[in-house]
Amino acid sequence: MSAWKDKLDNGEILLIDGAMGTELERRGVPMSAISWSGTSLVENPEEIIAAHEDYIRAGAEVIITNTFGVGPYLLEELGYADRVDELIRSAGELAQRARDNVGIDVAIAGSIADPGIRNRDWVRDAPEPGEQEMLDSAGRMATQLAAGGCDLIALEMMMDTVVATIGLKAAKATGLPVWMGLSVRWNEAGDTLIDHNGSGKATLDDMLDAWLPHEPDAINVMHTAIDATGPALDVVRARYDGPMGAYPESGYFTMPNWQFVDIIAPDDLIREARGWVGQGATILGGCCGLGPEHIIVLRDAIPSMKPAA
Repeated sequence: MSAWKDKLDNGEILLIDGAMGTELERRGVPMSAISWSGTSLVENPEEIIAAHEDYIRAGAEVIITNTFGVGPYLLEELGYADRVDELIRSAGELAQRARDNVGIDVAIAGSIADPGIRNRDWVRDAPEPGEQEMLDSAGRMATQLAAGGCDLIALEMMMDTVVATIGLKAAKATGLPVWMGLSVRWNEAGDTLIDHNGSGKATLDDMLDAWLPHEPDAINVMHTAIDATGPALDVVRARYDGPMGAYPESGYFTMPNWQFVDIIAPDDLIREARGWVGQGATILGGCCGLGPEHIIVLRDAIPSMKPAA
């Protein structure tokens, strides 16, 4: 299944899905204080399939597994220590079921996010795991997502230079293409893009310094506010000539729930997306707060968008 890759190689626009966690939440699925939508793999698998199906029908050519809030440590905290591999693998299998149900060939991206690699500090007052422990966690995620039928690995909400580099190494070991999804925000002065959690430990340039030597197959600005997405794309494009994408967030998070406040209207998203395409983005979609209704309008607008030369 390489139509998606051919599009990127040819400089054509590739449409991916919108958020999974917030879409499940909008459908009434309870969120977990430990793994957000991760518990849905056990408690609401049919809702996951339904959300994937709706994104496929909306026009998504790549769908992303419901593993943004999943990792070995988190699943162990939830009491699933003996099912870690099974549940991670099942996320890919659920996406495959959705693809088969709709009958449209789409690619499946296995999500490995920052919480899935280093998440112990999210769960309890304990020190972060060491680098080898994080590499083991990321490797376990990547291996099971590949076994679950994923066509590529999507690293998401990457903002720490060490954690993301570990994720890149683990994902690359599968032999699958690896997309780097970086998340940034403006600093308090509003003049520098820094890590999404606002610690200021890394600027966007610091992130690229650490990650570019590992040659990601694409770089996406994702889980990033609309107003920071375009400026971040400019920084990426100045240093990276591979496929580049944008799938922003809208609203804000108060653990464990997304606050659906001032969500960007689909028509406004189209205006922003035209600008991102003009900057060189050829991967478009949505992250937290953006649902199938946003993907539908992107699908309809893409034929009139002209990718940057």
